[in-house]
Amino acid sequence: MKKTMEKHLTLREKILENIRDAIISGALKAGSRVSEPDLAERYGISRTPIREAFRQLESEGYLTVIPRRGAVVSDFSEKDVEDFYAIKSILEGYAARRACEKLTPRELDRLQSINDRLAELAAHNDIKTFFKVHNDFHDVFIKAADNEKLRELINSLVTRFQRLRLMSLSLPGRMDNSVQEHEKIIEAFRSKNVEAAEMLVRKNAVYGGQALMDCGMTIFPPSDAMPMDL
Repeated sequence: MKKTMEKHLTLREKILENIRDAIISGALKAGSRVSEPDLAERYGISRTPIREAFRQLESEGYLTVIPRRGAVVSDFSEKDVEDFYAIKSILEGYAARRACEKLTPRELDRLQSINDRLAELAAHNDIKTFFKVHNDFHDVFIKAADNEKLRELINSLVTRFQRLRLMSLSLPGRMDNSVQEHEKIIEAFRSKNVEAAEMLVRKNAVYGGQALMDCGMTIFPPSDAMPMDL
């Protein structure tokens, strides 16, 4: 029983990764259907782990599960991007303001250590690991803000729009820019410059959305095509 569960977990993670990659690369475009029966046949498993994967991908903004139609790749408009990053900017900026006077020397060193790691990952163009470590950087000061409701709001928001954030960081030069922005944020935190910390964190969020919009939003084109090469 344990081996079966571990196998399903491994396959579920593989399905998650493959669908994410297909959407990010554009192999699966907005509006494309992702077939549950096809995946079950391809991987030789029941539909249960596939449905679990679909639910997680829906929570992350990759898929929309429609009754009697199944899962389709979610579509984001330019307004969706503007609205998400505007809210993210406000909430994280406020978190930075609250955290500025509260961050301990150990937490500041932690921020620096994380950003040094991000610089290494950017140099190797490791976007997947960069994305995970990037989340750790923001979580340090958000947690230091000492407002659990604020942290819950931010986590809920960024999880729902994870796809947008990953695509933004995938743009050419974006990882290097992010590392440079983080250095300025760390300096503001070290100097206890509340205004600068809030402004820089808000600017960091806004820039992420602007980078997506500057690329013409062609990464989210509606399409009737249904490629599924997983």
